[in-house]
Amino acid sequence: MELAKLLKSYDYRLPEKLIAQKPASPRDSARLLVYRQKTKSLNFDTFKNIGKYLPKNAVLVFNQTKVVPARLQITKTTGGKAEILYISHDKNYIQVLSNRHLPIDAKIRLAAPGKSSFTVVKKVNQFYYLKPNFPINKIKSILEKYGRTPLPPYIKHSPLTEKQKKEQYQTVFAKAGLSVAAPTASLHFTKSLIAKLKKQGIAVKYVTLNVNLGTFAPLREENLTTGKLHTESYTIDKKTARELNLARKQNRTIIAAGTTVVRTLESATKNGQLKTLSGKTQLFIQPGFNFQFATGLITNFHVPKSSLLMLVSAFAGKKTLFNLYQKAITKKFRFFSFGDGMLILP
Repeated sequence: MELAKLLKSYDYRLPEKLIAQKPASPRDSARLLVYRQKTKSLNFDTFKNIGKYLPKNAVLVFNQTKVVPARLQITKTTGGKAEILYISHDKNYIQVLSNRHLPIDAKIRLAAPGKSSFTVVKKVNQFYYLKPNFPINKIKSILEKYGRTPLPPYIKHSPLTEKQKKEQYQTVFAKAGLSVAAPTASLHFTKSLIAKLKKQGIAVKYVTLNVNLGTFAPLREENLTTGKLHTESYTIDKKTARELNLARKQNRTIIAAGTTVVRTLESATKNGQLKTLSGKTQLFIQPGFNFQFATGLITNFHVPKSSLLMLVSAFAGKKTLFNLYQKAITKKFRFFSFGDGMLILP
């Protein structure tokens, strides 16, 4: 199917007022839609009550990556200002997006005190590659010191201060990493809710996937022709993998908290077991995909025409998912990163 037709089939109409501009407070007061695939039953509740819907001995898997303040204000030596969004880096270059044209070979510097600057080396597709005048392994500290929180572009009228954004666009268990977007399905969990779930016998495990362009980039023709998405790196420690493999062998319900966890688990799985515990993934999950590891899913309501919407369609069934979205719209659920969520069970 050509790109335009495919994207049109994943479109839906959403009143703009339902796009959440700030998170629920407290986090676990966000609303929750619960759908059981086997019985086709539907419940509406709040996240603080999610425990009563989780199967006995279920395993809940979170992405513990940390969001960095990835938006940097820069000044061009040719004059004018721009904003760049850090995407990733290797040993030579920093990959960014820019809201303004950056000439090749141009020098740009941070619009902040100090002498940190970059040279624009090349542009490939929409990405610029920059060479910094400082050791490239210092980029995280530069972002932490001078960057701003990379809220998605559809959050246009957030009342949050920068300090509040840094706190609230971050999970309570964020540990390490260089993500430019939060694993938003996990934003609803508080430390007390997680402790309560553990107390009732729910196992809680953590993996890491560094989220980059997926939240921001529209699908391109090449994604369809190659069957691949943007590259993201992931890790699962050996102890966690052993415990998850045992749980899967015991037919316990493995609930992925978010699409990033699904991509991590499915990328690492071979013959029903987690085997490749670290690496890079370009996995593009669409309807027809054979899920080998995740059997349940917690997810937010995603942007139309997105790869995230396709992933959840593959998990729940496209027709079913769009029916659930319409019910959520009717019930005035809040959508996207700071919005409400759903629990999809076997």
